[in-house]
Amino acid sequence: MKILVTGAKGFVGRNLCAQLKNIRDGKARWYGLGGEMPGRAGHDDGAGQVGGRACIEEIFEYDLDSTPEQLEAWCAEADFVFNLAGVNRPKDQDEFMAGNFGFASTLLDTLKRHRNMCPVMLSSSQQASLAGRFGNSEYGRSKKAGEDLFLRYGEETGAKVLVYRFPNLFGKWCRPNYNSAVATFCHNIANDLPVTVNDPSVELELLYIDDLVDEMVACLRGEEHRCEFDGLTVVPAERSGRYCYVPTTHRATLGGIVDLLHRFEAQRSTLVIPEIPDGSFAKKLYSTFLSYLPKEKVAFPLKTNVDARGSFTELVKTLGSGQFSVNISHPGVTKGQHWHNTKWEFFIVVSGHALIQERKVDSDEVLDFEVSGDRIQAVHMLPGYTHNIINLSDTEPLITLMWANELFDPARPDTYFEPVQ
Repeated sequence: MKILVTGAKGFVGRNLCAQLKNIRDGKARWYGLGGEMPGRAGHDDGAGQVGGRACIEEIFEYDLDSTPEQLEAWCAEADFVFNLAGVNRPKDQDEFMAGNFGFASTLLDTLKRHRNMCPVMLSSSQQASLAGRFGNSEYGRSKKAGEDLFLRYGEETGAKVLVYRFPNLFGKWCRPNYNSAVATFCHNIANDLPVTVNDPSVELELLYIDDLVDEMVACLRGEEHRCEFDGLTVVPAERSGRYCYVPTTHRATLGGIVDLLHRFEAQRSTLVIPEIPDGSFAKKLYSTFLSYLPKEKVAFPLKTNVDARGSFTELVKTLGSGQFSVNISHPGVTKGQHWHNTKWEFFIVVSGHALIQERKVDSDEVLDFEVSGDRIQAVHMLPGYTHNIINLSDTEPLITLMWANELFDPARPDTYFEPVQ
């Protein structure tokens, strides 16, 4: 299968091309093992899957630096076209129609000349609805004209047409100070620049780039999501919808986004990672924020408490799942010798040789666990059991990763000294 991506160097294009290459090279799994990928009518493109991987043969990356000759050749060969090219911030309003309608017309005319009826996807925008605040949008009118052109092309030729109206997009590689408030906020906060929010209560519908790319890959399998639109509202219509949509989007206020980003930035000093459940907007925003960090913030120092026995360093704290630390013990040193009422821990020796001992506080029975970095295992530190860890080596330091089920509270440490033996 040969895939043409226009606007390949833009935000969506870069992400899509990167994932298509991952699939082509066997680095990413081709999800959805049933059925064949669509190809152009009457063309044996070898579409199919081998061992769960897509047979993507070539990816043609068209952008502003490409030539008309390349567009001709690629339109002749393509088995699927993603049209992501467009104009967002022109110097003149007339450029909207030329960039968003004019190129779409050129692309479709070129496909027609080569009698290539392969599936074509169009990247449009919510503004094409010309509804609500978008009622007088010149950009929206140019996008709507492109949509109508694609839909007529599908009716006239029988080619499969997939028109997507995207809401606000965010994710890695999005250009700040261009057409994404999230990208601008991430860039500014990561680089200690001021952020201006005129109305924190304004709510955005947001689409994460990885969710968008997953949907684009689903298009290659013929598994796109179809819909109609009632103004800005998606009305799913899987069999009859003229339009397409990405089913996973998020809603967040400008103020809420900025507050989250400030918490992400503070993690370097607090070590606290905010709640980021799987699939949540917060998780996707955190990944996006990290992609904007300047080099000097990629690495940061941690506070290490050092004494004659070795050192102890807190690594990461969470709001609901405790904290991680690393403990280094010098040869022959015993650490611990205390117990907790409620707190419990994992001790995981990653380097060295140690003896971990535990004893219930009202018992004489000692539980011994000899552990080593050569065979990594986790040992529970049980509530109500006094415990220690002894470096058995005479020459090598002992390195232990520790997890506690709650953050340390100096006002209520829940730690009571008592030797194991």
